[in-house]
Amino acid sequence: MTAHAPFSLLRSFPAKTASSLALALALAFPAQAAVPAPVDQPYPGTIVLKVDATNLSQQIFRMRMSVPVKPGPMTFLYPQWLPANHGPSGPLTQLAGLKFSANGKPLAWTRDPVEVFAFHVVVPEGVSTLEAEYQFLSPLDPAQGRIVMTDDILGLQWPSVTLYPAGYVARRITVQPSLTLPAGWQYGTALETAERKGDEIQFKAHDLETLIDSPLFAGRYFKQYDLDPGAKVRVSLNVVADNPESLEAKPEQIAAHRAMVDQALKLFGSHHYQHYDFLLALSDEFGGIGREHHQSSENGVKPGYFTDWARSEAGRDLLPHEYTHSWNGKFRRPNGQDVPNFNTPLQNNLLWVYEGQTQYWGSILGARSGLVAQASARDALALTAARYDNTGGRAWRAVQDTVNDPIIAGRRALAWSNWQRSEDYYSEGALIWLDVDTKIRELSGDKRSLDNFARAFYGINNGSMLPAFYSFEDVVAALTRVQKFDWAPFLRARLDGNGPGAPLDGLKRAGWKLVYTDTPTDYLKASEERSKSTDLSYSLGFSVGADGGVRNVIWDGVGFRAGLAGNTTIVAVNNKVFKPEVLKAAIKAAKDGKAPIELLVRKGNNLRTIPLDYQGGLRYPRLERIPGTPDRLEAIYKALK
Repeated sequence: MTAHAPFSLLRSFPAKTASSLALALALAFPAQAAVPAPVDQPYPGTIVLKVDATNLSQQIFRMRMSVPVKPGPMTFLYPQWLPANHGPSGPLTQLAGLKFSANGKPLAWTRDPVEVFAFHVVVPEGVSTLEAEYQFLSPLDPAQGRIVMTDDILGLQWPSVTLYPAGYVARRITVQPSLTLPAGWQYGTALETAERKGDEIQFKAHDLETLIDSPLFAGRYFKQYDLDPGAKVRVSLNVVADNPESLEAKPEQIAAHRAMVDQALKLFGSHHYQHYDFLLALSDEFGGIGREHHQSSENGVKPGYFTDWARSEAGRDLLPHEYTHSWNGKFRRPNGQDVPNFNTPLQNNLLWVYEGQTQYWGSILGARSGLVAQASARDALALTAARYDNTGGRAWRAVQDTVNDPIIAGRRALAWSNWQRSEDYYSEGALIWLDVDTKIRELSGDKRSLDNFARAFYGINNGSMLPAFYSFEDVVAALTRVQKFDWAPFLRARLDGNGPGAPLDGLKRAGWKLVYTDTPTDYLKASEERSKSTDLSYSLGFSVGADGGVRNVIWDGVGFRAGLAGNTTIVAVNNKVFKPEVLKAAIKAAKDGKAPIELLVRKGNNLRTIPLDYQGGLRYPRLERIPGTPDRLEAIYKALK
């Protein structure tokens, strides 16, 4: 029977039936993208990519690209599945002005109707080089996306400015990049510089995968700190800021960052980079970020990171987290991340290892290095434990399913995040790894720990840049070699279970328990100050901004049952104009009475009064020692010698 035989059968049916069957058969064979599949072969020649990043006033990047070609049909791809984004987040809407030409003559292009990140062009006879020019219209407002260019700072993410030929594995495409910066600006990147002539930087040729994975931060105000003095393999902290004052770090602050690098190297017993560059932006305007790369990381925080050191502690686990990713996520990668190019979908089923264990090590390295005080690390752990112990969505959605959120939600804001759940594989994943760590310690009589797993699993092939992929079975086998135990059902119960409550066995095994008191920890106070909000999650069941805006309503909490939603603003409390301290005073007063707390709220153009029937007083999470048990948290946070 030929491929078309089923259609010949239609003649034996009545016309109406035949028509319906024809439609059904047509729908059974969906349209296919006319995009060549990637093949593991070298692209013939080197692509030259020139980026002009001097247009600060309009925040536009301009690109020119020269591509060696042969006559015939050709397809170019704009990156869609970006490294470390875990989803299809390529900023295609900001690609503009695309033009192709050859020998000075314009060439028409068409977008693929199925794969809209692909552009088709026909190369004429006699043409050996194709020219392309286009722009990346970076966001002007946070509502359009993360701000990557200001008058003083720019962040160049190569996926945003790069097209590449379809039909080839990314590692087999060679690109010669260059960048023109505003006059006098300095920069940091993991890319190797060939030469700099004035404000034009010529980088060495790199394969496309390395280029895409090597962002650059540049700025009017720039300073570089050596975080591993005297080492053969350099580790640098490259800082850009809104002003020169924000760049200045005290010796003890840099010492803590150096200790973080030292503790990571002692933990993993290896490195997998030719050199490592932390890119750190301190800005009120440049968009905040934390994103991992193999030989670098992008980190964007507020300007007071150094100058307001005492109050920046709540964010100082960011750099340890991203540094850990050089081992976990970039060197050792889940096998679902083994894709040939940047337009092949990723599989995220092991993100609870990739991100969850990294979240765990980030907090530990912060504490071991002194970037974060041990007491503050415990307070942060209390907030995580309380959050997931009060996540209503755990009743219907397992943490394993949240690995799909970068694809499902695309990191857009959620109306009911406590019920819908988001990327909980990060922090709930960290609770699971605390469970694993303390279980190993308990079973081994505290002779072994997850530290042993880290060295055995991530410490292989010292100095190698080639990624080593792993499966769930590989993780289980590595844990078993550290400590004999039936790890597969142990992990699956925590990944696929629904509660009730968060997975807090590890906390108990560490010698601590989650409690609530009427006084917030200093760590929580600092977090509230950073976010300009008041956290009443464990009393009234929501947070509230300084302007009275209701946030993060807990599903089936006190506020939820009274009808509050995240698009509501509190105007007054018990007939007094709203202020955070007024609301907290009302909660205290209600503890000894029977009258409800009355909120005057505004939703849109409507005002109404909502009574909150609550007499439980203020409740804030913290950890409390379990008498007569070993303090394994202290052992976990203790610096390695």
